[in-house]
Amino acid sequence: MELKLHKPICFFDLETTGIQVSKDRIVEIAILKVYPNGNKESKTWLVNPEMKIPEATIAVHGITNEKVANEPTFKELAPTIYNMIKDADLAGFNSDRFDIPLLAEEMLRADIDFDMKNMATVDVQTIFHKKEQRTLSAGYKFYCGKELDGAHSASVDTQATYEILLAQLERYPDLENSVKSLSEFSTRKKNADFAGFIIYNEEGKEVFSFGKHKGKLVSEVLQNEPGYYSWIQNADFPLYTKKVLTSIKLRQLTNKF
Repeated sequence: MELKLHKPICFFDLETTGIQVSKDRIVEIAILKVYPNGNKESKTWLVNPEMKIPEATIAVHGITNEKVANEPTFKELAPTIYNMIKDADLAGFNSDRFDIPLLAEEMLRADIDFDMKNMATVDVQTIFHKKEQRTLSAGYKFYCGKELDGAHSASVDTQATYEILLAQLERYPDLENSVKSLSEFSTRKKNADFAGFIIYNEEGKEVFSFGKHKGKLVSEVLQNEPGYYSWIQNADFPLYTKKVLTSIKLRQLTNKF
């Protein structure tokens, strides 16, 4: 089984300092780039997160503060990583809810205008959960018949995710072998931002998904309560969420003229 690709797709996995998208940092990133002709390119980087890795997190992935102390920062690696993924679609395991939002934050902190308008995303975990309801290690055993040795190593998890997707295509004939179709199937909600604070309603318009304005049109809230924009910009929201909100505000201003 080979993926039917019209452009490259990058399977990737992050190991991080924690699970808060707006605060935590990457300590390891692995990317497996698969080309339409079947060629593959794999890269793994350890990253100095410029903050202390909590002991509880070290217990999960085994990457210590000492191990990354002399590694490059994400800002130093960002141009190389961006060049590897900018012409590709993205895929991962729980990537839509965590890896992509956190990667976007790191890119924006590194002053790279990361945008996914021309990228499709495939979340292999969502396909798995819709079909079988299991974890990555169980999924690897279920679909590939193998034990996942070295789980929570970014490179091991990335390779396993790629193999699982190929096995899912073999197992489920109703899954169309195209990134566009897989992206649509593995998307839980249509988000305007990566973290899901701003989503699209049935009419394709941006609405807030949280707080006192949950379900309300973003454009109407910004018009009727201008201070809400300032509150979000100064609060602890992901940088990409703030970027999307600014784009909507600028679009409103442009439409007035």
